[in-house]
Amino acid sequence: MSVLIRPATLADAPDLCAWNAAMAWETEHKTLDPARLQRGVAGVFAQPARGFYLIGERAGVAVGSLLLTFEWSDWRCGDFWWIQSVYVVADARRQGVFRALYATAEQRAREAGAVGLRLYVATGNTTAQATYADLGMRPCHYAMYEAGLAPDALPPAGSVRCRYVRGRDGPGARHLAGCGAGRPAPCVGQAAAYRLR
Repeated sequence: MSVLIRPATLADAPDLCAWNAAMAWETEHKTLDPARLQRGVAGVFAQPARGFYLIGERAGVAVGSLLLTFEWSDWRCGDFWWIQSVYVVADARRQGVFRALYATAEQRAREAGAVGLRLYVATGNTTAQATYADLGMRPCHYAMYEAGLAPDALPPAGSVRCRYVRGRDGPGARHLAGCGAGRPAPCVGQAAAYRLR
């Protein structure tokens, strides 16, 4: 069955929110805040400079999507287009939906004069990595780091497991915030004490 790719509209927001929530759970076992997620999806439509979504349809039914955002590169004097929020419903996977979404994203990026496409993928997601490699993408030599800046960017209590062991991890070491051990303070002490698993 052929896949039609089209730009998303605000009418697709319920599917986009549901798929983002499902992806977060499937890939990272994270439960996203529904109200924040709705605002986040709506924010793309409210400010097109942030990016745009593509929707994949089969027989008139939306079955997948991705988000494209832009990053200016002064080295290349052009935009990288980042592929984010990729999701294909379970019964449509391995049937060319993502391949069609990617082909449309690549075509649009070329037409817009983008200097490249980028995405990030979980290090353990070898299935997705193989798919991206089959499409001609290659790992780059950068590692990704992040720092949460919003006070509520910390994970909810009990959602993070840490390997803190009292007496082994050094003076001043504490559990990760959100690990469920009852300590609300953010991580302090020896960095080695806070290896996520």
